[in-house]
Amino acid sequence: MNRISSRREPASATLVRRPGAVRAGLLAATIALLTGYQLSVQISQSFDAPAMAAPRPAPVAAVETAPAPPAVDPFESLLIEVRPGDTLDGLFRDTNLSLVDLANILQLDVARKNLRILRPGDVLRVRHAGGLVQSLDRDLSISSRFEVRRGDTGFQASVIDLPLEHRLVTASGRIESSLFEAANESRVSEKLIMKVAEVFEYDIDFVRDIGRGDEFALVYEELWRDGTKLGEGEVLAAEFVNRGARFTAIRYQETDDSRPEYYNYDGQPLRKAFVRAPVSFTRISSNFNPRRRHPILNQIRGHQGVDYAAPKGTPVKASGDGKIIFRGWKGGYGNTIILQHGGNVTTLYGHLSRFDRRGYGSRVRQGDVIGYVGATGLATGPHLHYEYRKNGRHLNPRTVILPNADPLPPQALTAFRATAAPLLQRLEARSSMLAANRPTTL
Repeated sequence: MNRISSRREPASATLVRRPGAVRAGLLAATIALLTGYQLSVQISQSFDAPAMAAPRPAPVAAVETAPAPPAVDPFESLLIEVRPGDTLDGLFRDTNLSLVDLANILQLDVARKNLRILRPGDVLRVRHAGGLVQSLDRDLSISSRFEVRRGDTGFQASVIDLPLEHRLVTASGRIESSLFEAANESRVSEKLIMKVAEVFEYDIDFVRDIGRGDEFALVYEELWRDGTKLGEGEVLAAEFVNRGARFTAIRYQETDDSRPEYYNYDGQPLRKAFVRAPVSFTRISSNFNPRRRHPILNQIRGHQGVDYAAPKGTPVKASGDGKIIFRGWKGGYGNTIILQHGGNVTTLYGHLSRFDRRGYGSRVRQGDVIGYVGATGLATGPHLHYEYRKNGRHLNPRTVILPNADPLPPQALTAFRATAAPLLQRLEARSSMLAANRPTTL
């Protein structure tokens, strides 16, 4: 029985004797007149003992105070998932939220910037009272959140930073069949191994040069919050052994205003002024060949570039910093973009299915997406045709000597090497483990 609701004895119970014990006492007094004082004492004790042993009432149980009920949020909460074709106006209408509130929110510059574009899969968290918005949240990334709050004077909007825990992780692997299979066996995600490939793409052709026995090691960040892994961060250091040649990269940001770059231990940048291939992990379907027979025209017509076969829609990236000097249809090249770079170098990207948003005259940086693989013009299938010209003369993009980017200045080397030392120790430990387990050859 619940002790809080159990019955309790009267408070005076300890002072009450049972009636049977009183009658026994009177009887004992009568007998004492006949049989003597000693006998009356014995009988009185024998009948009085049960009365003295009467059970005491059970102690009163302590009464527990019931916990106060949790505070009730007076507002209703909504989780709104954005689907293809959704607009902010449509979402407010569908959920009966105030369009007047929406108009007032969008008067704020921060709100317009962070609500202007909605992507499928985005989630809006709204608290409201009868359709009147009290708050609206949207995660911009794993480290930032956009918030709107109703105040006494109207709405306020802000972007807040979310705390993250950065954990360093080291991984390594050896290629037996493919880079991706080796990464998977080493529990390295496809996203991370693609980053490693991008780091070394200036020195290693990951389309043609990767082979069995090549090795890799990397130090990267895992991002955590409140004991939950949210994702992976940057590759801080990496090493790749390709056909016996060892390449090492350390990520370093020289100043707050500069972008992070990868350098070797001597402070030389791995990034060149140009990348070898403007598309990632594709197959070369036609190499540079000035005497090639054209597959459609069936005549000798020099192939002044390299063709990279890839699925339609594969992003095409600028091979170097430059300016768009042509964007449109160009005969057999189909949809084409031409970039002007420093040093009187131009690059051409042909057979595109469509262009990115950047137009004629726009400046682009190395790695910016400028278009997408297609089969426009004289093309037998989806591929990118890529040309590299210097002073108007065609050069083989795969073998031309590419100019280097600027190295770290001497005054920055001390700070760089202090950053690099612990990362290189982690890489060395992993490389030693790979070497210890390396198959022996007779």
